[in-house]
Amino acid sequence: MPDIGFLNGRFMALEDVKISVEDRGFQFGDGVYEVVRTYGGTPFRLQEHLQRLQRSVQALALPMPFTLDEWSDFVREGVKRAGYSEHKIYIQITRGVSPRDHAFPGHQNATCVMTVRELRALDPALRRSGVSAITTPDLRWGRCDIKSLNLLPNVLARQQAKEAGVFEAVFVRNDIVTEGAVSNVMIVSKGRLCTAPEDARILSGVTRRLVLDLARKAGIGVQERDILLDELRAADEALLTGTTVEVLPLVRLDGRPIGGGAPGPVTTRLAGSFGDGRA
Repeated sequence: MPDIGFLNGRFMALEDVKISVEDRGFQFGDGVYEVVRTYGGTPFRLQEHLQRLQRSVQALALPMPFTLDEWSDFVREGVKRAGYSEHKIYIQITRGVSPRDHAFPGHQNATCVMTVRELRALDPALRRSGVSAITTPDLRWGRCDIKSLNLLPNVLARQQAKEAGVFEAVFVRNDIVTEGAVSNVMIVSKGRLCTAPEDARILSGVTRRLVLDLARKAGIGVQERDILLDELRAADEALLTGTTVEVLPLVRLDGRPIGGGAPGPVTTRLAGSFGDGRA
């Protein structure tokens, strides 16, 4: 089955997508993106992802040549053309092509790209056993709530994690846990589910919000507040959430076990609820 590309309103084979070297996404990282996945071939929480895409576009004063309804149609058409069992859809919008100059060009023509590839699910063994992470200083810019293309600190953090032989790198700023390089971080402490608040220090994930809602419906107390690094280390349980990781137990940090060093009951319950509530 084919990997699908999309450029400025036209579908094509992924290898046929060509973008100018003077595109501001390439020159400056001047753009935003979203990642959507499917379950049973249906895009998951697509409108929430597209609404976040729109917020990111507005925050950077980017042009948006297509409506959210049009993007929704494009995503569904891309999934249909690809025809995989499950799909990973990447959308990127940049300020477009112009001679290299830091200031906005006088006439902005967005470059809109979408790719549709096969999604390969995480090894179920990781969900059963949990994963490990390292901590790393949070060196990102001050507007992490915008899903921008500027991901170099995330790239370096993921490489650190890879070299350490662990799954994730957890960002820490001024002794406060913000989030993972590709995930949101939550802890369970005294029966409560705690995670960093929605503000400019984190990208609030669509899965993050769903898991918090599931916890509230299950009668689990929820706190959105700053979490100190020592709290994460001493937590009863910890978990990662995200579009591709879903709900993933975090059982070791910097080589030391969290809680009992195995997936805990609250994490296991939330993972089960997430699986039940994906439809």
